[in-house]
Amino acid sequence: MREYLLTMLLSAAICYLVTPYVEHFALQFGAIARVRNRDMHTETTPRWGGVAMWFATSFTFVVVSHLPLVGKSFGREAQGIFLASTFVVLLGMIDDRYELDALTKLAGQALAAGILLSFGVQLLWLPINGLITLPPSIGQFLTVLVIMVAINAVNFIDGLDGLASGVVAIAASAFFIFAYVLAIVYGFNRAGAPSTISAVLIGACVGFLPHNAHPAKIFMGDSGSMFLGLMLGASAITLTGQFDPNAISSEASGPTFLPLLLPFAVLAIPLADFGTAVIRRVRAGRSPFAPDSEHLHHKLFKAGNSQLRTAIIMYLWTAAIAFPVTVWAFAPLWAALLVGVVFGGTSILLMKKRREKVGSEIK
Repeated sequence: MREYLLTMLLSAAICYLVTPYVEHFALQFGAIARVRNRDMHTETTPRWGGVAMWFATSFTFVVVSHLPLVGKSFGREAQGIFLASTFVVLLGMIDDRYELDALTKLAGQALAAGILLSFGVQLLWLPINGLITLPPSIGQFLTVLVIMVAINAVNFIDGLDGLASGVVAIAASAFFIFAYVLAIVYGFNRAGAPSTISAVLIGACVGFLPHNAHPAKIFMGDSGSMFLGLMLGASAITLTGQFDPNAISSEASGPTFLPLLLPFAVLAIPLADFGTAVIRRVRAGRSPFAPDSEHLHHKLFKAGNSQLRTAIIMYLWTAAIAFPVTVWAFAPLWAALLVGVVFGGTSILLMKKRREKVGSEIK
């Protein structure tokens, strides 16, 4: 655990220190977010926060690759994840500066997924009723789909100060716990890479959050949301799609399909927002990627919550889904439900407190 804690702290420290310099360069090169009708920020704000997170992640990977435990996680797959993440950050930087069209971005995301495939990051099987071995073509298609959905799900919630970075930090924490227990307790070697990726992501998000929390000094931009989405998707694939649940099913408490459920659980809130947005826009005869102001965070904000309260509520929703699934994998169901009740109940109390305050102000 000490090596993983060092990984998190190093990534967080580097991201925190580098972000002000990235902010300066973004202003110089005109990578800024101007205020539009649908936006929740009120001042022109620099983008390219993803560059700081990418730099922190890359530097941390180089340093911790020499550690005795974490260093074992680095191989051909890690090289592919680095190259693919670098590509999406560059794509995001261009989009943050020149605003690319949706089809160009989708093509770039598919190409990034192709880079992962070329380095062996691919769904090989699915843990359903034991194992279902996937034909290569199906595995490749699902890999591309998972990566693109994860990228766009994170992108869709990146509309509020500190929201995406906080949600991803919580999601990565839940995934880290699951992968760490598999790697350390059950000796599952393939869980080492997802553990390391998750640890680095947690650090990068935590280090970026002080600059991105309301009022944000810098946005992560598409360079950040695509980077985080790809890293989460790649981490899930390297574990879920290449992991035999039968190896621990006799000792673990949860059912064997939990490795398949976990990636959806940790991204439940972004995926829900993504799905409802696509359905809403298609029904209205618009492009699924046409921007609007009807996301979950917009609705919470319009209900009278501040930006900070809205972000905290969505943090709690994420934790209320992600952590119970993680706990259920290695503890009784009642313990998982208790964790969900604690986080979910806290979010309800927070929203109720706001409604009571609004009611008293009206009176």
